[in-house]
Amino acid sequence: MRIGVPTEIKVDEFRVGLVPSSVRELVAHGHEVIVQAGAGDGIFTEDEIYAKAGARIAATAGDVFAEAQMIVKVKEPQAAEWKRLKPEQILFTYLHLAPDAPQAIGLMESGSAAIAYETVTDANGGLPLLAPMSEVAGRLSIEAAALALRRPTGGRGVLLGGVPGVRSAKVVVLGGGVVGTHAARMAAGLGGDVTIIDKSLPRLRQLDELFEGRVRTLASTMEAIENEVLAADVVIGAVLVAGASAPKLVTRAMLKEMKKGAVLVDVSIDQGGCFETSKPTTHAKPTFEIDGIIHYCVANMPGAVPVTSAQALNNATLPFVMKLAEKGLAAFDRDPHLAAGLNVKDGRIMHQAVAASLGFDSLDATRSFRIAAE
Repeated sequence: MRIGVPTEIKVDEFRVGLVPSSVRELVAHGHEVIVQAGAGDGIFTEDEIYAKAGARIAATAGDVFAEAQMIVKVKEPQAAEWKRLKPEQILFTYLHLAPDAPQAIGLMESGSAAIAYETVTDANGGLPLLAPMSEVAGRLSIEAAALALRRPTGGRGVLLGGVPGVRSAKVVVLGGGVVGTHAARMAAGLGGDVTIIDKSLPRLRQLDELFEGRVRTLASTMEAIENEVLAADVVIGAVLVAGASAPKLVTRAMLKEMKKGAVLVDVSIDQGGCFETSKPTTHAKPTFEIDGIIHYCVANMPGAVPVTSAQALNNATLPFVMKLAEKGLAAFDRDPHLAAGLNVKDGRIMHQAVAASLGFDSLDATRSFRIAAE
């Protein structure tokens, strides 16, 4: 199969779909890899290194999209990219379609098969291609919060870990999944006063054992969330419903009762955000303030550490890229976990949670939605 790797064009995105070691593996198995010139610049990897790994270097993104049977990316395709997709072509990347109807329509119109990293599953019910970036984002969320807490950046002027004789910052983590766990680990490691809120009692028991009492756990209720958020210096939004829009757990009204200069970090922003006042931001301008509360809502947090992130992502995605390269769309028949990643095919939304989040009554309604949108 001919596999194409275009340069990422989302603002402040420095990762790359395939690192040279992945290219080498694919070429060794008889596949052709076409890499756009400069695609590896964000991870300080020159075209010559990709060529040495066996890739063919293409001058433009148009060349990559025109020749490749499968496109491997990191972030969701931008409008210029989905317009280049063709029927029978496979797109393998993060999509996050639930809050993004224009992208959904664009992919449906392309006729391509779009597979989302974030909805591929594993035998344990996990999301193996989301996990590595969730680990990175969870850890980065605390770094971002610690910086935003500083007074020159508009925060409360609180040192996250405190010092002897002075109380440390109160950190509330909404969601005890991969993001929440790694955020709590970082915050606790820095000496923060950490509470994790989650609706799953079995998960809370696991977290209690994992942290050995260094982190408090609370069952999720409206009252628990409100009480903890109002007392917090930092709130990390780490809620995920696979394929669906994130629930809004912190309302605009709650902001008026929070501590002035408190920080909200919405790691769920790719799925629409779990704070009512969230809106996507960029690494160049990561924060904004509403009612005296600092919001950090960068939609591609792991892109800030692309050398680490690209390698971690490839460690997880390469086996699935290999399956698709070997079998094409027939791989879905043999691997139900990969099939769970199929979000768009033949002009239709194929994932029920994505369809519901976009307002479709059923998967069959997606065709009429596309026609109505035109």
